[in-house]
Amino acid sequence: MANSNLQFKTNYAVSSTIEPFYKGGKVQISKDEKYIFCTCGTRVNVLQIVTGKIVHSIEQDDQEDITSFALSLDDEILVTASKALLLKQWDWKQTQCTRSWRAIHNVPIASMTFDPTSTLLATGGCDGTIKLWDVVKQYCTHNLKGSSGVVHLVEFHPDISLLQLFSSASDCGIRVWDLRSSQCVCVLQSHYSPVTSLAFTPDGASMVSSGRDKICTVWDLKSRTARRTVPVYEVNSHTLLSSRVVLGWDSLSPGVLRVWDASSARCVFAQTLPSAPPAGDPRSLTYLLPLPSSLRLATVTAEHNILLYQLPSFTTQQQFVGFNDEVLDVKFLGKGDTHIVVATNSSQLKVFDLATSSCNILYGHTDTVLSLDVFKKGSLFVSCAKDKSVRVWRQDPDSGQVCCVAQGCSHANAVGSITCSSSGPGGPLWMHISPVLGMPISNVLIIHDVNSLAVSPNDKLLVSGSQDRLAKLWSLGAPGADLALLGVFRGHRRGVWCVQFSPMDQVLASSSADGSVKLWSLQDFSCLKTFEGHDASVLKLIFVSRGTQLLTSGSDGLVKLWTIKTNECVKTLDAHQDKVWGLHATRKDDRVVTASADSNITVWTDVTEVEQAEEQAKQEDQILKKQELSNLLHEKKYLKALGLAISLDQPHTVLKVIKAIRQGEDGAKQLEKTVLKLRQDQKESMLRYCAVWNTNARSCLDAQAVIQVMLTHLSPEELLQYQGARAHLEGLIPYTERHMQRIGRLLQASMFLDYMWQKMRVTGAPAR
Repeated sequence: MANSNLQFKTNYAVSSTIEPFYKGGKVQISKDEKYIFCTCGTRVNVLQIVTGKIVHSIEQDDQEDITSFALSLDDEILVTASKALLLKQWDWKQTQCTRSWRAIHNVPIASMTFDPTSTLLATGGCDGTIKLWDVVKQYCTHNLKGSSGVVHLVEFHPDISLLQLFSSASDCGIRVWDLRSSQCVCVLQSHYSPVTSLAFTPDGASMVSSGRDKICTVWDLKSRTARRTVPVYEVNSHTLLSSRVVLGWDSLSPGVLRVWDASSARCVFAQTLPSAPPAGDPRSLTYLLPLPSSLRLATVTAEHNILLYQLPSFTTQQQFVGFNDEVLDVKFLGKGDTHIVVATNSSQLKVFDLATSSCNILYGHTDTVLSLDVFKKGSLFVSCAKDKSVRVWRQDPDSGQVCCVAQGCSHANAVGSITCSSSGPGGPLWMHISPVLGMPISNVLIIHDVNSLAVSPNDKLLVSGSQDRLAKLWSLGAPGADLALLGVFRGHRRGVWCVQFSPMDQVLASSSADGSVKLWSLQDFSCLKTFEGHDASVLKLIFVSRGTQLLTSGSDGLVKLWTIKTNECVKTLDAHQDKVWGLHATRKDDRVVTASADSNITVWTDVTEVEQAEEQAKQEDQILKKQELSNLLHEKKYLKALGLAISLDQPHTVLKVIKAIRQGEDGAKQLEKTVLKLRQDQKESMLRYCAVWNTNARSCLDAQAVIQVMLTHLSPEELLQYQGARAHLEGLIPYTERHMQRIGRLLQASMFLDYMWQKMRVTGAPAR
């Protein structure tokens, strides 16, 4: 089928992964502006801003979800609260828990914060109480009662000499607590819905509060009165830039950042988004976090994306995707396959740079993107979605930025599958992709519920796989012409999920919900081979190794490598916990990317040559060691020979050395001397070998000789410290008893023979 010199692949290894690191909840940035802390179920993940990598993951031992956390202002202490009502103090740089204590709250903690000195910790509970903790002396200093409902917001006044704490609960008021008297000295009333955030001016004289009632209030903290109310049409979060307020809009313009002059209540700047946001746009903001030292601003969106903007231009600097949800498709992108484009259970497309993990979020579709494909040159790709549209995107090879260059909206229903011609767009873009994207495919969809499409390497054939358990082969004519049905492939027992042409031979492969993969002839439409091994639906397949092998992914979360010639499953790759929807290989055929419904994206590297080189080096090393062992035995250097044989893990060779020692001059003493000079790990191996040798009558004497030396010179306590010593010694007992019984019978028989010999008289001997 292919070049006989072709190297079959035998294994892939994980080279990198893109995992969810933020699933909602609190986000905090370290004081040095190098790390982002965010919650993800039972973990607090620490994201390094420069590299985009998770450098620390702090997880609860009790596997309970983290409800809140706080990082001290000196970046030294991290405290987490879980549903188990435990507070844990962490040395987050070493990922070690230094202290844990009961939270005293009767219900989970909803909010917490440190004071400016990093010595006091305030926790607000769902029971309406606030407790203050001295993290240095380790005791509870205050128990503040009086809030109504969940205390979802606590903040210390920036001037620690005032010893004031601000809190907000479900009653929509902002309570001011005097920590000297432990009394609520004032309730600031202005909002009619829960307060979402508080921000103080640098001098501490004023404060701005925002709520879900679509207003921001500027407070004079000296007189404790509202200085001005700014209607901002529902804002979730805000932060202060000198005397101005930056707001994240949720109602009129989702995701738009606006700057308001607090003194005049006038909007002085509004951010311009690349595309007009539709209703319910996922760019809606939930948090704004300032990075004053580097003049940046971090925003957290409703879809758990974290975006960093450079001030004062508000240009996007970095984008991090906290949670991908269910990943539906993935493809390599770029001239050297340096990026991947990902379609998730969302209207957004995400383009990741594999080197830095930075992300470019693409907006354009208004409903879930279902399928992707990339043209041969790698800089153009297409997407289709439930919004009945198809979009063509282009990546700039220098900057890596992606923009939409064309759009098609002729479909009457959701577009579920898409494919590109193998030759790529060589002229007008729509002319070349119209046989795949235009009305002829719409006509096919009416009679054939398509799950997958593929174009042959010569761009003359199109194959479609559908839920009706059939794969159909079509002839592609001139652009805009109707498709001609050439044949039907029948044999699957359930719907066909994926179809692919071989890059080298006149065959195609199909995968089905019946758990099988079939190879078909394009000449007579007959089934050539069937591959069975998945326990569930086979969702995707690709040809690798120039069409001589297949990679398949299934609903069981497994990826399997098959050799077509032998029908053998060479390797099973297990890195996902749910359906693997996405599977794609680079043009060099040296890497593979998989994407799953578990929100994980894994990049695999072909390690066949590396493993073969390692195996060859190992074999050469074994040969050299065997030769060295032979030389040591010849020179009667038994200690080195025994150590080398043990390092090779060859029990038979070790036994040969033991026999050689025992058969030599003064064998017992030489054996004792040699065994006692071994290291502990070598003695552990000897004990393991003896347990095996003792099961055979031919080698039991050698085993007993070694055991005698060890039992004579090692105390029971020392022996029991050896790995598996108890099991090995227990295994010696029954076989040793059996050998003793056998030796006893032999001794009795030999004594009987000796007696008979003494009593025998030689026939014909002369009498005396």
